[in-house]
Amino acid sequence: MKIAVIKYNSGNVQSVLYALERLGAHPILTDDPNEIKSADRVIFPGQGEASTAMGYLKARGLDQVIRDIKQPFLGVCLGLQLLCEHSEENDTECLGIFPVKVKKFIPENSQEFKVPHVGWNELENLKANPLLKDLPENPFVYYVHSYYAELSEATIATTHYIHDFTAILNRDNYWAIQAHPEKSSEVGEKLLSNFLSI
Repeated sequence: MKIAVIKYNSGNVQSVLYALERLGAHPILTDDPNEIKSADRVIFPGQGEASTAMGYLKARGLDQVIRDIKQPFLGVCLGLQLLCEHSEENDTECLGIFPVKVKKFIPENSQEFKVPHVGWNELENLKANPLLKDLPENPFVYYVHSYYAELSEATIATTHYIHDFTAILNRDNYWAIQAHPEKSSEVGEKLLSNFLSI
């Protein structure tokens, strides 16, 4: 199976590659449109800033490549946010795969809630979906983010921090996870394994 991990100016890509290799996969890191189009699975990870990342994608024509993907596609962290239609981070127009807005966390109590949201938190309100198959009861995943996707019809799992937000999205062949599965121990490994099996 050919797994393309999209290369763009974002952090955290190497840990995603290691996590896939631990599952026995052999991913390639690439920003070549032809490599991405010919892959069996495409993963769009990253940490970084939305407008800079979108600029990189547009400069290489990868924005349209991502919109045209027909194979299973997984966005992770910033990858989830860029698949939405708009981010409050530097007022960025994103890819529009999910008709969802990305907003900044506003803590009601700065003593209790810090931004960014960093640490382990529970996945809740899980819907029946192949990505969520056979997860343990009360699954916890690891987050590092200041922005979140609003709840929508595409939401298949939520997490509560300050308020409920979208933890995982799915629409057609596109899935996206706000947390970092590559840092989320057995639960994250299961999410990645499920994605490779879709």
